Amino acid sequence: MKTLILGAGYAGLAAATKLKPTPGLEALLVEQNAYHTFETRLHEAAAHNTRVTLPLIPLLRGTGVNLEQAQVDSVNLDEREVLLKDGRVLTYDTLVVGLGSVTNFYRIPGLAENAAELKDVADADEIFTFVNRVYSGDYVGNRDIVVGGAGLTGVELVTELAQRAELLSKARGLPPFQIHLVEAGPKILPVLDDALRAKAQRTLEGYGINVLTGHRLMQATADSVTVQTADGEQKVIPAGKIIWTGGIQARDIVRGEKLEKGPGGRIAVDAELRAKGYPDVFVIGDMGLALNQEGKPVPTTAQHAGQQGRLTGKNLMHLAKGQPLEAYEPTTLGEFVSLGGLMAVGWMKLPWNQKLAITGGIAHVMKRASEWRWRASID
Repeated sequence: MKTLILGAGYAGLAAATKLKPTPGLEALLVEQNAYHTFETRLHEAAAHNTRVTLPLIPLLRGTGVNLEQAQVDSVNLDEREVLLKDGRVLTYDTLVVGLGSVTNFYRIPGLAENAAELKDVADADEIFTFVNRVYSGDYVGNRDIVVGGAGLTGVELVTELAQRAELLSKARGLPPFQIHLVEAGPKILPVLDDALRAKAQRTLEGYGINVLTGHRLMQATADSVTVQTADGEQKVIPAGKIIWTGGIQARDIVRGEKLEKGPGGRIAVDAELRAKGYPDVFVIGDMGLALNQEGKPVPTTAQHAGQQGRLTGKNLMHLAKGQPLEAYEPTTLGEFVSLGGLMAVGWMKLPWNQKLAITGGIAHVMKRASEWRWRASID
């Protein structure tokens, strides 16, 4: 059984590292980078140049999976072909699609052309370079930063940037830049309950971050954004750097006549995470529209991507052995949001569907523990 695993994000890498050498199973991991990126820690790289990658080759030892460093251009499910950017074509018996998501700019005029993203290491490097440049002493121009989107990524980014600005201000005798966090919705961090959200809001305000909820970003230029309040008032916010974290959509590179897609371009899958109409194709992570026990879409988070990847790795071995597949049963173990340094807020799951709210240093430790568990799961 010739198997291709596309992408070494949380889902694809979990599938690849779950495999063991199995008679009849030949697996190839196709990934454009020679490393895996901890996307949940890119905000640290953007503010502090923290290393957030792991080389792939050591992780694949003992799995029987080979690595092909290449970029996928398109996937044709009807022809069972994967076209690479270099023109080569790969064929498969079984396919695992874990190519992740791209930023959704929602067709906001000027946003895609003028805003930075935070999807990979290059994006983090761009932001880190800007922050250091404005504290170089000879920088000319606007020093302020506008971040669009007050979800997990946006909030974690602005708090780390605020901490970095404070350190550089003290070290170099320059005033900190102003950070504006723009959110179209009525509140930040909709994944948290009101008490935890309020704690996060107070923390952001303590950093001096200008939190603008209920402000829709309408337009971006090279040095400003235009926002609109709920009552229709518009105002222009000057900025030296614009960063957009306000939404994602599945990569639109998979083609198939029977393919079904849902919100955000995610591909509909069955109970075993196979694309509907294509029983030999597993779609996992941000690209797959998996459903939970209530029939609602599973969130596009690292913990769910890892769960889907590990299950798919098991099911690939089941297929090779002629055994029945296991169904996907998602579970959310908790959700933690870093608020800079050793500060975090979040919750963890307790028995009988209870939740334990945690804040401060303990929440930071719990967030780190979830990352350590992920690291251990791919070793």
